[in-house]
Amino acid sequence: MNMPNLLLAHEIIDKKLPELARKSSELTQKGLTPKLSVILVGNNPASKIYVRNKNKFCEKIGIEFQLIELDENITENKFLAEVNKLNNDNSVTGCFVQLPVPKHLSHIDITQLINPAKDVDGFHLSTVTDLYQGKLSGIIPCTPKGIITLLEENNISIEGKDIVIIGRSHIVGKPLSLLLNAKNATVTLCHSKTKNLKKHTMMADIIISAVGIAHYIGRDHLNNHKNQYIIDVGMNKLDGKTVGDVNFEEVKDHCMAITPVPGGVGPMTVYSLMENILKATEKILNGK
Repeated sequence: MNMPNLLLAHEIIDKKLPELARKSSELTQKGLTPKLSVILVGNNPASKIYVRNKNKFCEKIGIEFQLIELDENITENKFLAEVNKLNNDNSVTGCFVQLPVPKHLSHIDITQLINPAKDVDGFHLSTVTDLYQGKLSGIIPCTPKGIITLLEENNISIEGKDIVIIGRSHIVGKPLSLLLNAKNATVTLCHSKTKNLKKHTMMADIIISAVGIAHYIGRDHLNNHKNQYIIDVGMNKLDGKTVGDVNFEEVKDHCMAITPVPGGVGPMTVYSLMENILKATEKILNGK
């Protein structure tokens, strides 16, 4: 490992890519090619980058990719009709709407529109219910799933560990707390309104920040033993640069290991999406 100890996504992904490609090929040979369809409404530059990255990953492992670009001013009825078309298209094994959507569509709960069998993002309530019940065999939300893979592939033990999550979103914080709990961690779910956050982070074996505030976590949030692992989920802009929630330069020499931003959790999220597409395809193929 580099110094400081970096928890890098590419090392894991490079190792696991051939296995994903093999699974994708097997599914195609069995009669159902994995296919991801993405709806993109408008011209959000960041969304276009995210979609392009997903397309590239699909190409690497033999997953078909379809991008449906819709006009910024599309009517609600036409938008819903496009989603419904994907839900009912038997050739599509995974789909989602790239967020954010324009303001006039933002009142719709996009997460509940997708057919649960094709919900490769893992946001549908049926997916969350499985997670709540500790069922880990189905689709798992991508970022939490990627974080677990990152920890396990680096032989960082989860069971019995004190883990602090900062951020309580439906996409990361809450599902991740359920997932870690199912793996027998002791989880403290904090957020931007937590009183005396440092009291919690100093006691943690693993700190996971998904609060979405640049450099929110600094050296004073860590203990003095250099025995903590830091997972930085944040993707924030600061002085024109992409930075995490954690002040990397300030904490890098005071922890056991840390994820960089970019290059840590982000690629693991996309990798997990690919795993979910293959799992969804397999379930559809088996009629489950």
